[in-house]
Amino acid sequence: MLFRILPKINRHLLVAKESHVKDVCERGEWEEPGPWRGVDEIVWGTLRASEGNRMGVEGAEAQRFLDEFVKEFPDPLGPDDPLPVSPLSGRLSQDEIRGESLDLAVRLLAARNAPPLLSAALSHAALEELLKSDLTPFHCPPEPEQESTSVLLQSEPLQRLFFNKLREVGFAWQQRAPAPAPPPSRPLLTSVHAIRNARRKMEDRHVALPEFNQLFGLQDGVERGYYAVFDGHGGVDAAMYAATHLHVALSQHEELQSGPAAALKSAFTRTDDMFREKAKRERLRSGSTGVAILLAGDWLHVAWLGDSQVMLVSQGQPVTLMEPHKPEREDEKQRIEDLGGCIAFMGCWRVNGTYAVSRAIGDFDQKPYISNEADCASVHLSGKEDYVLLACDGFFDTVQPADVPGLVLEALRDSGGQGGPAAQRLVSQAKSAGSSDNITVLLVFLRDPEQLLREAEGVDDHPRCSVQETSGIVQDSEGTPEGPVGQSAAEQ
Repeated sequence: MLFRILPKINRHLLVAKESHVKDVCERGEWEEPGPWRGVDEIVWGTLRASEGNRMGVEGAEAQRFLDEFVKEFPDPLGPDDPLPVSPLSGRLSQDEIRGESLDLAVRLLAARNAPPLLSAALSHAALEELLKSDLTPFHCPPEPEQESTSVLLQSEPLQRLFFNKLREVGFAWQQRAPAPAPPPSRPLLTSVHAIRNARRKMEDRHVALPEFNQLFGLQDGVERGYYAVFDGHGGVDAAMYAATHLHVALSQHEELQSGPAAALKSAFTRTDDMFREKAKRERLRSGSTGVAILLAGDWLHVAWLGDSQVMLVSQGQPVTLMEPHKPEREDEKQRIEDLGGCIAFMGCWRVNGTYAVSRAIGDFDQKPYISNEADCASVHLSGKEDYVLLACDGFFDTVQPADVPGLVLEALRDSGGQGGPAAQRLVSQAKSAGSSDNITVLLVFLRDPEQLLREAEGVDDHPRCSVQETSGIVQDSEGTPEGPVGQSAAEQ
């Protein structure tokens, strides 16, 4: 067997249009099929195989994919051959090679229904081969008006070489399979739903990466999964950039293993610094709030920038993990005024009369008033937590956290314990409650949804513990003491 995945797990593929986002129908699905892009449209597939036959099914599935892959691409691409998928940029920096190459590989493989663990491992192996190559032939000649001294590379020929490396790895693995990846210890079902809603454009992006370790070649025995929602404004560029590069910055951080919360927080700043260079050379003006989580072993690490939010539900009760950054928040208002800025009410509170967010990636015309410094928190998981929810302000503006457990339970009842439809139920509720904004909801179930439904219906015999008995939350290093889960920093 090539790779093993979890029993009783709903598999999903994150896909999107090759061009920018197309119109979205009322159900939140794209109106027409098309090339897949990575983090916008959701196509659900379900695998409910028994443990007895799962290993054989998985091995056959991986081998079948590799057989079809080498058949589709029998020869390497020549210098004039078109790429099977378009690169994100025309030019890229050295720091952007990893993110853009992995994005291209994941899109290419997802479009061909590659098993996710195989896709992640293939992408990683191909990137390692690319980085061993001499990339100087792809260097762009410096332009007269170029202010930065950093070297830029031509994206298309570079990605053509990367594709050929991916093809080489696929051919090698089709003939001789690598050692199987260790199976994760607990199933994680992910439910995602996103709609453009009444807005002219869809500027949200999201990432669901349970294969974090496989994508970055991490083998330290700590299971990791990365999930994020980015809410763009003034265009999709900042949100797309964060969705492409933030998890890569996290994977390269020296404190990923020793201080994962600090690493996640720092990855936001690093991504903003990288996007500043791209925005300068391409004259981009967009921004994006964001929230990201890293599940590492029995810890949940959270970092956020702006008013996108994350919440935990444990034993059927909502748990406060964070306080969103908004201009009217007293400490944010004071920070902005201390820098010489102001906030003004113009339909909503805005920084210097411009943006309605106080922290974001991008928005460089209003830095430092709009900060790129994320906040973070960590939660020790006992195993009794139900799920984590990440969403943009288009959801939280009309749905209260206290209402989330009941809405998810309704979705589980209607689907017979299937977690897949839960995010769509939440998005529908936000829209019917009056939200006209883009809405993205991402749910990561930490326990089997069928078990959650049985417990809620009183079928399960296991005693229900209080939230305070099961977990503890630790805020970031701003001097806030530890406190019980469910207690915000302001309440401690």
